Order: sequence, then structure tokens, then C-alpha cells
Amino acid sequence: MEHIYINDLANYENKEVAGFYLASEKELREGKGGQYLRLRLQDLSGNIAGNVWRDAANLASLFDAGDVIYIKAQVVNFKGQHQLSITHLRFADKSEYDFSRYQMKSKISADVLAERFWDFVDKVQNEYLNRLLHLIFDDHDLFNQYLAAPAAKSWHHNFTHGLIEHSVAVASLCEFCSSLYPISYDLVISGALLHDIGKIWEYTGVSAIDFSDEGRLIGHLTLGDELICKSAAQIPGFPDSLLMNLRHLILSHHGEYEKASVRLPQSLEAIVLHHCDNLDAQSTGVAQIIASTPADSPWSEYDRLNNRYYYVFRG
Repeated sequence: MEHIYINDLANYENKEVAGFYLASEKELREGKGGQYLRLRLQDLSGNIAGNVWRDAANLASLFDAGDVIYIKAQVVNFKGQHQLSITHLRFADKSEYDFSRYQMKSKISADVLAERFWDFVDKVQNEYLNRLLHLIFDDHDLFNQYLAAPAAKSWHHNFTHGLIEHSVAVASLCEFCSSLYPISYDLVISGALLHDIGKIWEYTGVSAIDFSDEGRLIGHLTLGDELICKSAAQIPGFPDSLLMNLRHLILSHHGEYEKASVRLPQSLEAIVLHHCDNLDAQSTGVAQIIASTPADSPWSEYDRLNNRYYYVFRG
């Protein structure tokens, strides 16, 4: 069976399609006619919403988020957005599909991302910060985890190599800001490379990203701070003030208490890091939504996180 990629499904509007897709999200919801099953299906080309209107609870019990399923569905256009109205669904055995078709990765190769990352490490001239970065990332196993990890569950960089792609992008933005504002280059670049390192342990899963127990109960800000403290303690003479300021970057980079920030940004470096982090996360999240918008639609699907649609400017 020839696979129909998700970014080609718009060409099958009002037609039936069949194939294997990864169910990255599933949720039983209450509708006017009773329960229905809301799915988010993905392959390498993108993702699409799907609904199961009949026998929803029973069919939901057949698989978990992260499983590949076989479906038959009608491609429908709902308010300008293509969705799948699923009429048949079953769990798919691993012998029936090639999983590499469904694992979303950064569009930038891992080698290029690693090279960019280590270029930033080499630019950090402060003896203690440079030693700290090497102490942490010279650990082969830890760096491989950092290289493979996603940066989020669903909103931005939610794919393999997403964490390092995001961190390098934040470091690039911080580097530019260092030419505009009187900030410590070494401190803010170190903060950019380390700010989300706790996400190595915050998330679990490859096919369907979810929170680990540590992620839910402790969170990546605290996990990252703990690693930095333990590592700095191994470097003789690491200045207390330098460590405190680096920790502040990690613990304040979410910017607001309502967004799980441990502290509000209270240094110029912390303010710059927070805004650079947020700029990359929000811009990438919106770009991912726009990328899945059909070519003939001027508006994206509804963004439930930020409560808005996005206009797609096509020049």
C-alpha cells in the first residue's frame, strides 16, 4: 500500500483514504451526540486532526498515544481546515510499517546542530563557565540525550533534536542582543545553552512525547539548576556570585510565575534570555502551525494555547 503523506491529504478532499499513521494524541471528548474520539495523527510530513464519531470509547481502548494505527477515513474540510472523519480504526502491528516514516526530526542535521553548539561553547572565554560547559557536555551519554531530546511536548520543537535546535537558536538571538545591550556575553550564552537542559529528564517517549514523573513533580527549571550546582561544585574556586547569576538565568527564564518561573528575571542577562527564549519558542510554534495550513487557506487552524487563528502571508 502506497503511503499518502499528511501534507498531501488536502488533494483527497471528500474522498476516502486508508493507511498507517502515528496517533500522537488521543482524547475522549463529550459532544452533542455523546462521546467522540479526537486524534492527532502524524507522519514525517506533518500532522492532522481526526475524529471518530461512533463506538469511540471502545476504539480508544485498542491503542495508546504513540502507537501506529491503521485507519480508513473521509478527508473533510471543516471551516477551511482539512480533517479526517475516521470510519474504521485498528491497532497496527510493527511488522506492517516502517517506524522511521513517523518519527519527526529537526530539518537541520544532528551534525550541523552539534557543530553550532560547540562553536558557542568555544566562544565562552570565562574560565569557569567554559569548564562548566565542558564538564557537563563532555559526558558522551548526556550530550547524546541532549542531542536527541525534544524541546516541548506539543507547542514548539516537539521532535527529535528539538532541544538542541532551540538552544542554539536562543544562543544565536542572545549573541545578537549582546551587540545591542551591555550584557555579559559569556554568562548569557552559557545560560542559553543550559536553560532547558532539564528537559532531558522532563520528557519521555519518542513517538508520543509526554511528561516523566520528574517532569511533572519537579520540572526542568529545577532539574537544570540541580545539575548546574552539582557540576560547579566539582570545579575548584568556582565563584559564588557567578554561580548565583547563572542559576538565576535558569530559574527565571520562563519570565512569569504564572508560567512556572521560579523567579522573575531580575538581571539584564535574565531579561534578555527570557525574551530570546520566548521569541524562538513562540515564533517556531506559530511557524509549525502555519506550515500545516493548506496552500489555499489564508488562515491557520485555531491555536487553542494562545486562543487565536494566524493569517498566512504568502507574499
